[in-house]
Amino acid sequence: MNSEIIRIGTRKSALAVAQTQLVADALIRVSPGITAQLVKKQTEGDRILNKPLLEFGGKGVFVTEFEDALLQGEIDLAVHSAKDLPMDLKEGLGIVAVPEREDPRDVLITLKGSDLNKKDEIIIGTSSLRRRIQIEEIGSFLWKGIPVRCENLRGNVQTRLKRLLEGDFDGIILAAAGLNRLGIQSDPAFDYHYFDCETMIPAGGQGILAVEGRVGMETWPGISAIENKDARLCLTLERKILKLLNAGCHEPVGVYSRIKEGQIEVFGISSREDQVKKIHLQGKTEELDSLAEQAAKRL
Repeated sequence: MNSEIIRIGTRKSALAVAQTQLVADALIRVSPGITAQLVKKQTEGDRILNKPLLEFGGKGVFVTEFEDALLQGEIDLAVHSAKDLPMDLKEGLGIVAVPEREDPRDVLITLKGSDLNKKDEIIIGTSSLRRRIQIEEIGSFLWKGIPVRCENLRGNVQTRLKRLLEGDFDGIILAAAGLNRLGIQSDPAFDYHYFDCETMIPAGGQGILAVEGRVGMETWPGISAIENKDARLCLTLERKILKLLNAGCHEPVGVYSRIKEGQIEVFGISSREDQVKKIHLQGKTEELDSLAEQAAKRL
């Protein structure tokens, strides 16, 4: 790596660029004198929008191009939404930094002033199986027994909001972290309903950015300076549970953890063979392995 220029890979969407710029700015703050260069790439996941991810490769479709570029020395780092990162990274690569977690909550977005209680059926746009099983259950309380039907919705945040404005859906569900990073969490055209993490359990890693690099990069002072210990612990636990469950995009799984008074608290949801299971466990931060095993066993 050139000591004055650090090349950071990012997808081309506005959200991906905004997230990568946050990491670039943080690196520049702690390492005066370096220049961050964003290297934008379009991934297979960005090119194919008319199919659910599970039909053409799962989470890895957002990552492969960057891992190849890292191994070939084209870029020094890549910034990912941690929830998009597959369980196994290519040999020689690792998560070299985990900055502080953003708001991990999910948000239901509807058109300003719309009254969904007057509808016979409520159509929610989401490509997430995890969000689907939860909103179908939560919806019966939100909208007094009106049935909720989910339809597939993929694309960047702006594309999804545009489809809501065009009337394709009654509501859509997005991550609060993405809205905050784009600065569009208070658009007057929409109403926002934030779910707490116990009610709508987030995806593992939601709200966390994972900085991927070649093994050894984590010892570079600039990288270690942007590391957040709590976010790293939570991401490690959430990924351990997902790995034990062998969970990808093919089944609904949500895992969320938080650190409270020296303890780590974890919430989980899974649905297998039409049986929905939920967990809420607590343990010591130094006992992540046993807590992960316990959580996976109950899910």
